[in-house]
Amino acid sequence: MIRCIAIDDEQLVRELLEDNIRQLPFLQLIKTCKNALEAYEVLQEEQVDLIFLDIQMPRLNGLQFLQSLQNPPMVILVTAYEQYALEAFNLHVVDYLLKPFSFERFLKACNRANELFRLKQVQAAATNEVSDFFVNVEYTLVKIVVADIEYIEGLKDYIKIHLSSSPQPVLTRMTIKALEEKLSPTAFIRTHKSYLVAVAKITTVKRDFVCIGKKEVPVSEFYKENVTRILNRFEN
Repeated sequence: MIRCIAIDDEQLVRELLEDNIRQLPFLQLIKTCKNALEAYEVLQEEQVDLIFLDIQMPRLNGLQFLQSLQNPPMVILVTAYEQYALEAFNLHVVDYLLKPFSFERFLKACNRANELFRLKQVQAAATNEVSDFFVNVEYTLVKIVVADIEYIEGLKDYIKIHLSSSPQPVLTRMTIKALEEKLSPTAFIRTHKSYLVAVAKITTVKRDFVCIGKKEVPVSEFYKENVTRILNRFEN
């Protein structure tokens, strides 16, 4: 969900924006504001991903407000004046809506914001992706390199981490779900409630198993769709 606010000194425009925003399932309206000062208060208290921003407002106009923000969220300008377009795009706004605008034009602007939002999420996930981590093994911290993992086997409150570099798995107290949350969902897939497999290590896919060399890892009926999705990704 994209958390957004709308800032406009005209009540009718605020009501129109509010109605349009509520029709789009990927938008969540946090608040409507009648001036920039009200918006400052919201930004201090709430996480905001997108601002619908009027330009001509009393005391502080929309462009001045935008320039005053150190790390502004995405912005869609909503204005009756064409002459600010060049300055607006120099401020890296997502879109420039001229009043009066249709719902179709509003939707187009929001779709642009949604695409940008998703791209930022993917980039953030890639930036935060771990390359290694430590686990506790008999009161000793052992470093696990993610690229070395073949698969993880869950055993209630313990897991076995099977590595390419070692014939013996690393046994540590952790749930498979907790480790799954640390790892990239594109690099590791669940094949069974008790198994998490490194996609790059899979050499063969059988009916009820995926193989890593000569090692067979079970695929349960519930998780077969995960394996199919990975195969489709490579075929495409």
